[in-house]
Formats: sequence, C-alpha cells, structure tokens
Amino acid sequence: MEKSGTKEINTISKLEGMPHLKLYNKADLLSLTKLRRFETKLGERIQVLKEGEDLQSALSNASVKYVLFGIPEDLGAKGNYGIGGTDTLWVPFLQSFLNIQSNDFFDGGDILLVGHYDFGDIQYLIDTTAKTNDEKIEAYRHAVNTIDDEVEHLVKLITENKKVPIAIGGGHNNTYPLIKGAAKGWYKAGVIPLAQINCINLDAHADYRPAEGRHSGNAFRYAEDDGYLQKYCVVGLHENYIQQNVWMDMVNNPFIDCITFEDIFVHEKRTFLQAVAHAVSFTDETLCGIDLDIDCIEHTLSSAMTPVGVLPVHARKYLSFTGAQSKPAYLHICEGATRLSDGRSDATSGKLISYLVSDFLKALAL
Repeated sequence: MEKSGTKEINTISKLEGMPHLKLYNKADLLSLTKLRRFETKLGERIQVLKEGEDLQSALSNASVKYVLFGIPEDLGAKGNYGIGGTDTLWVPFLQSFLNIQSNDFFDGGDILLVGHYDFGDIQYLIDTTAKTNDEKIEAYRHAVNTIDDEVEHLVKLITENKKVPIAIGGGHNNTYPLIKGAAKGWYKAGVIPLAQINCINLDAHADYRPAEGRHSGNAFRYAEDDGYLQKYCVVGLHENYIQQNVWMDMVNNPFIDCITFEDIFVHEKRTFLQAVAHAVSFTDETLCGIDLDIDCIEHTLSSAMTPVGVLPVHARKYLSFTGAQSKPAYLHICEGATRLSDGRSDATSGKLISYLVSDFLKALAL
C-alpha cells in the first residue's frame, strides 16, 4: 500500500523497463470514486488492468481508445531552477476526474487507467547526497534521463497499439519522451511513414532552451535535435520571457512558428481561436502532440505562476479545438500543482485539469 496525496493507492507490480510505474487495479479506482445511488461516475466506467493481466496484453486486447497515466514529479522543474510542487497534481486530478458523471456527454468507457510513476527514491537520493545547489541542479538533470527512458517506454507501448496517451502531471521535461515514444510507437503501428511527429503547445514559454542537460525548459530542443519533432508551434508565448538566442533560433527555423500572447490579447492581431486554428493548420500534415502548460493560465498554481495569462475557458477551448481539428498523437498537461514547495496551495487545480481532459476527450469523440 502506497500513500499518495490524500488517498492510498494499491500497486500490482513493477514492469521491466519501467520500475517506477505503479499499476492500478479496480480497488484503487473505486477507492477514489464516491459512489452514489442512481448515479454512474466515470470511475465506475473507466477500465483498469484485470487481476493477473500484464500491461502488454491489456493494451493489445482492451477495447479502449485512450490510455491515462500520471507523471507526478518535479525533478525537471527543479533542474530548470524552478519551484518544486509539480508532483502534487496527479492524485487531486484523479479524484476529481473519476467523480465526473458518466452520461451522454462523456461516458468514460473508452479510457484505460494504467497508474502513475513514483520517482520518490530518486528525490530522496538527491536530497541526502547532494551538498550544494549546483550539485542538486546537476543531479536533477541527470535524474530526468531516467524519467525520459521510462516514460518513452510506456508511451511507445501505448501508441504501437494505436491508442492515444493522456499524460498528466510533472514538468514540461516529459514532452521529450512523449514525442520520442509516440513517434516510435505510431511509426511501428504503421500510422505514420516516419518516426517523427509535430507538436502544438499552449504555453507562456517556448521550452526550447539550449541542450545543457535535461530539464523542463528544453524538451522541444532535444526532441528536434534527435529528429523526432518535425514542426512545432507555440500559442500564447510571452514576449517578456523568451530569451533572445532562443528567439533567433525559432524565427530562423521554418519548422517552428509561434503566436505571442501580446499579439493575441494586447495588439489583437488575431483572436485566440484564430491563433489556435493557425497552429493546427501549421501542423496538420501528420500526427501532432497536444501540450498545455498550466503556467500559461492566469492565477493558476504552477511552477511559474503568472498574474497575466489566458483564462481557464481559453485553455478549455484550446483543447476542444485541437481535439476536434488536429490529429492528436498524445495529450500532455503539465507544470500544474496543488501545493508548491514555497507553501502556496490551491485545492481547485485538480478539478481544472479534470475539465481540460474531459473537454479534449469529448472533442475527439465528435
């Protein structure tokens, strides 16, 4: 029995290549679901691994379209000199998501809930051995390589079985293994001709910093350098937080585009949905990863919380539009938190992510 957040989650077993992945069973699901007479909650409809079933068999045989899992870690954010706390979002999200009503708008039967990663042993090792801040930063960046390998392994397994991964929690560092694993998996499944996908990112930051060691600020740089990312479009980029060298790299790259927050909301050169539609058009020739960084949403708890950003309803429209109009390779919602290491907290973050995921899945079903 493992304590995680406010509820206890049972685990079934550890998997080869993914020793930090904790698998869920039906009892875990129902422990987070508030059952009520005359109602059916999403937690009663979502599928999990059956007793004794291995993950490969579940992915091969389950009649689901989407596979949900959590990456509650903040090692990547800390490796980018950020505030810790992105490891706190997964369980509050799951509690909210499983208690959505299952109805004609959203049934939930097309989802397989796998479980979540627990990298607590790595965090403990760093806390007890790294003596200086520089040593910690180096250790965090080294640790992200382990996270990369395990997340890529799972995402490749999901996509080669032609199912869409839904990854929640952690830092934006996890986009790199999502892009890499999805590109490999969808290619192996014969869905795309090359192991290469596009990506749209609703974000205040480009996360295209130099390849200086893995962290939450350079996932897209690594994915492009390694040949798994073809086209990349950022919506809502804040002009005040784009480094000049990164900006020059982006504007001189024909495979990268962006629409800044200022051009949308200050100068009003385009509406928000026109900007999202442009991003979809720019990336529509192949499968496309859909990223949403919570730090772009105004007054929403995250590792880089902002007083000026898009509203939650904009984030909902973004995921609804991209879910309906693009060819999603995966969905990734990251950088959110319910409690930061500096003490700030917000109990509503999990419910917000629940709305966002359901909007995306409803749009895919249209």
